[in-house]
Amino acid sequence: MDTHTAFIAAILGLVEGLTEFLPISSTGHLILAGSLLGWVNDKAKVFEIAIQSGAILAVIWHYRRRLNAVVKGLAAPQQQARRAAWRFALNLLIAFLPAAMLGLVFASRIKQYLFAPIPVAAAFIVGGLVILWAERRPSGGAGRIRVESVDAMRPLDALKVGLAQSFALIPGTSRSGATIIGGMLFGLSRIAATEFSFFLAIPTLLAATCYDLLKHRALFSAADLPAFALGMGVSFASALVVVRWLLRYVGGHSFVPFAWYRLAFGALVLVTARMGWVQWAS
Repeated sequence: MDTHTAFIAAILGLVEGLTEFLPISSTGHLILAGSLLGWVNDKAKVFEIAIQSGAILAVIWHYRRRLNAVVKGLAAPQQQARRAAWRFALNLLIAFLPAAMLGLVFASRIKQYLFAPIPVAAAFIVGGLVILWAERRPSGGAGRIRVESVDAMRPLDALKVGLAQSFALIPGTSRSGATIIGGMLFGLSRIAATEFSFFLAIPTLLAATCYDLLKHRALFSAADLPAFALGMGVSFASALVVVRWLLRYVGGHSFVPFAWYRLAFGALVLVTARMGWVQWAS
């Protein structure tokens, strides 16, 4: 691995880790960062998806005790513990399926037409407006909470969050933003929506990573492993910091600052592209 490749892998790993669990779109930021770095071929697109596994490991590590308890609970002799574990697992499966099925059908077309700076910038702006609307509507935001914790979620709640996650197939939308804001609109508390978004990231991002790597395995060789390891390592470390910070943040703050960031960043990309100040590669 040469110095230039190591630099790109580290930068993209940092971008992935810092943005994956915030409502600002990691995929969108990776596409923009890759464009600025000249990292825009098919191999680069797969790499950007594969380093998500580092962020997944951060969530698994942070919730390792909870996840271990769920796995043990699936076969627990106590009926109450077993029922709670199966309800948690079933909710994750239900929420995972909508995006998984739509992704299988539309993934190639989405990559072909939407994995580019201008569509991403437009999605940034639309997503920012949605967050502002959700936070400011009288019955939205933190109002009318029905579900205080992930354990209190019903299958219908999980299905609604899963449908919201499907919008994140559009790069720039933000998977975490769609699931958190969607969850809040459907009656989940900020904490419950945020934690369920973290848990839902595990099967969703793992499936996306494995699918893309298997589908495009011919693009890679053993010589690419150091770059993958570096990108995943940086992604893991930075994502772990963000996960812990965000759980503290949502206890007493809204997502309005992230909405304004999305609007400003999206507008900046569109203006620089229109004026020719930045040559955004696609």
